[in-house]
Amino acid sequence: MSGHSKWHTIKHKKGAADAKRGKIFTRIIKELTIAARNGGGDPDMNPRLRTIIAEAKSVNMPADNIKRAIRRGTGEEEGLIYDEIMYEGYGPGGVAVMVDTITDNRNRTVSEIRHIFGKYGGNLGEANSVGWMFDKKGLIVVDKSRAQEDALMNVALEAGADDMQEDGDSWEVTCSPEAHQAVLDAIKAQGIEPTRSEVAMLPKNTISIEGKTVQQMMKLMEALDDSDDTRNVWTNADFDEKDIEASLT
Repeated sequence: MSGHSKWHTIKHKKGAADAKRGKIFTRIIKELTIAARNGGGDPDMNPRLRTIIAEAKSVNMPADNIKRAIRRGTGEEEGLIYDEIMYEGYGPGGVAVMVDTITDNRNRTVSEIRHIFGKYGGNLGEANSVGWMFDKKGLIVVDKSRAQEDALMNVALEAGADDMQEDGDSWEVTCSPEAHQAVLDAIKAQGIEPTRSEVAMLPKNTISIEGKTVQQMMKLMEALDDSDDTRNVWTNADFDEKDIEASLT
């Protein structure tokens, strides 16, 4: 399992804590606003908006909050203007890190991201310094207990997926970003509920790290993820499960 998958597994386990801090609501509100700004406020005509509304409902976000965020995006209500910015850098051991952010203040965000990289043994790079090491892909993760391999593969490929691979206790379905919603809808239509679904930056190749470097890397990833402006973090690091456990103790 590559580092990006392991990191997202850790995030999933600590999701309850993130929810208590209110970060999930904050992120979803920003995403609703941007999706409505870019594609309009009608979820039937805006797949990205439809997906985010579904996520908002899954975490019990009040309907009024959803409506206000959409109306701010369409310009029907005043509100902050958000930008989507991808930051690139290097972590401990020279691994590549991509940080996807949504911000209303570029100067504040870049200053914070640069500080976090420096604090945990990394450094912020220039645009395209590590981006070429990743592919932008639709990613749908399904627990093995929820679907048979052949059935899931057939549904996914027919809907436009490129590949499906085994990853521990899960199946990872990948596709182009444009096909992501169609593949997700097809899988859900079969009564299969994914454990995770996103458009992700997946590493073309991975770099192995171990021992204290993993522990330092986990601290960097968590600090970046905890930033209020961060939407997602990806890495091409690869490491052993036992080193993750050590980093969390």
